[in-house]
Amino acid sequence: MDRKALILGAARQLTLDRGVVPSLNETASKAGVSKGGLLHHFPSRAALVQGLAVAALEEIDAIMVAASTEGRAAETWLRISVPAGEDVALFRALAIAHRAVETPGDDVAAASREAIARWESMIQDDTGDATRARIIRLVGDGLAANVVAGIETAPTEAELDALIDVLVRRPGQDSR
Repeated sequence: MDRKALILGAARQLTLDRGVVPSLNETASKAGVSKGGLLHHFPSRAALVQGLAVAALEEIDAIMVAASTEGRAAETWLRISVPAGEDVALFRALAIAHRAVETPGDDVAAASREAIARWESMIQDDTGDATRARIIRLVGDGLAANVVAGIETAPTEAELDALIDVLVRRPGQDSR
């Protein structure tokens, strides 16, 4: 594992343990690197938050690319839009930290817009319909936001399956 990934892993674990993005000193200590070594990759706490967010985008992107090659982008999007366990705490902490350190021209916002456009395009390729793809993407966003904000609990597997049946599967199509 390279040093940058080691630092991000430590920051992620501390974020999960504490519910907030850690200080640079805490992160360096947990990662077993000097503060100078950490600052080489992440010169500020804002840069660390951005690094965590970009890593999360990359994880989702890998999942969506794999699903797209199998013709399952729409269903996969809805399933991964329901955070569970540690992911809920991580996303809450990232949202709070990101808002606190966001600056104009934020690279994470641009990367997020690009990723969302890419994922929506994959969903459109899967469904064959741009409007349906947008609806599916927005429903996934809403599911995630409501769970992370604590507005609703995550839907059950049966509820999610029913939602997928309505939004993704076309009439006459067999269950996937």
